[in-house]
Amino acid sequence: MKVLVYSAKDFEIPYLEEANRRKHQLTFIKDALSSQTAMKAVGYKAISIFSADEACLITVQKLKDFGVKYITLRSAGHDNVNLRAASRLQIRVANVPAYSPYAIAEHAVALLLALNRKLIESNLRVSHYNFDLNDLVGIDLNGKTIGIIGTGKIGEVMCKIMHGFGCKLLGNDIKENNTLKAQYNIEYTS
Repeated sequence: MKVLVYSAKDFEIPYLEEANRRKHQLTFIKDALSSQTAMKAVGYKAISIFSADEACLITVQKLKDFGVKYITLRSAGHDNVNLRAASRLQIRVANVPAYSPYAIAEHAVALLLALNRKLIESNLRVSHYNFDLNDLVGIDLNGKTIGIIGTGKIGEVMCKIMHGFGCKLLGNDIKENNTLKAQYNIEYTS
């Protein structure tokens, strides 16, 4: 089957080609899907899109007119696809069932540490041979209160990591996680 991969990133192309195992004919383009770029899908039965691509009603209608029967997402989220329109037009939609909650929580911690320890500013200074330490001091996370909005799979990992830093945990979710309460003493709040 001919598949057009929108928003193709250089780092992901080798992985997609390896996973494909020459089963489908993949074409990679850097353009994001939109109502303006939908016409690039002419002649393709399937497309693959990412989270910033736009598969609104107009775009989905164009894809149907161009013969597209499948939309696959390279993301867990699918709020960028008009699922009702796709269903009505008999276009099948599939998404990634989940990402590694560890990868996402660890990335959030990396961002937190980069901000707290002013790593970007430090790196910039050093690259200009400026070794001045003024205004580069961060704060200890130990003993600080961390708020975690959403204590599902990713939030659960984040609780575990931040508990390891010695933080007090506040959580917010529709459903409280009793395991997190018991293991990490998280306090749920509005």
